[in-house]
Amino acid sequence: MSSSRKRYLWKLPHRELQLGDRTLIMGVLNVTPDSFSDGGQFLDPDQAVARALQLEQDGADIVDIGAESTRPGATRVSEAEEVRRLIPVLKRLRDKLTIPVCVDTYKSTVAERAIDLGVEIINDVSGLTFDPQLAKTVSLRNVGLILNHMRGTPETWAKLPPLPDPVGMVATELEAAVHRARRSGVEAGRLVIDPGFGFGKRKEENARLIAGLGALQRLDVPILAGPSRKSFLNQSTPEGLLMATAAAVALSISHGAHLVRVHDVRAMVPVVQTADMVDRATNG
Repeated sequence: MSSSRKRYLWKLPHRELQLGDRTLIMGVLNVTPDSFSDGGQFLDPDQAVARALQLEQDGADIVDIGAESTRPGATRVSEAEEVRRLIPVLKRLRDKLTIPVCVDTYKSTVAERAIDLGVEIINDVSGLTFDPQLAKTVSLRNVGLILNHMRGTPETWAKLPPLPDPVGMVATELEAAVHRARRSGVEAGRLVIDPGFGFGKRKEENARLIAGLGALQRLDVPILAGPSRKSFLNQSTPEGLLMATAAAVALSISHGAHLVRVHDVRAMVPVVQTADMVDRATNG
């Protein structure tokens, strides 16, 4: 399967990122007590900052910071608590990284505070369905916006029925999210879409989404894939999970992903480089 990825320039406040020549790597940093794979490890702001610097050194093109867990069954945190976890890290990180910082939040007020501290990308796990005001904030501040597809909410995922056509549904709902963003004044060149592996999808539905990433290309927006350490990979050991993540990352790239979001940046750099090499050879 050849991806023949289209090239894009992703417009951020202080730079433009070239997408499509090589796959960009987003390194995950969770400053939460309860994230599904690394909760609690980087709650201390100094440890979080050290981790962010390490991710850049390991080869990350973007550092993606989350202060609210969206694992299945997770309860939402208040705006005040999210700010309390995030702000000390962003303050210490300011001007220390040469790569852009992205923050995972669906709350417009949290996004506003983060942007004030130099954040260049907002990653909205809800695809603008939880806080419609977020699009306006992004539009006014000229930051990048990732629209992630979520089905239901973390509280309801366990009860959702199976999907007859996961690829069709995700494509339709992401198209609606893109329209919401554009209607609020967000420029097309600031948008990236993410099919949201695991966000309310069952194991085999995630596999179908990876295989069907090409169908999202009709939206004409760069694609981010985040399969890293997800439960649909169905592995019981850390080594197995790392290998399964590597396979899912490589396959996401071969099916059209422009960016991948991963926890183990250093381990994924050669995986991404190899997938890109084959992609270039395929598309000559």
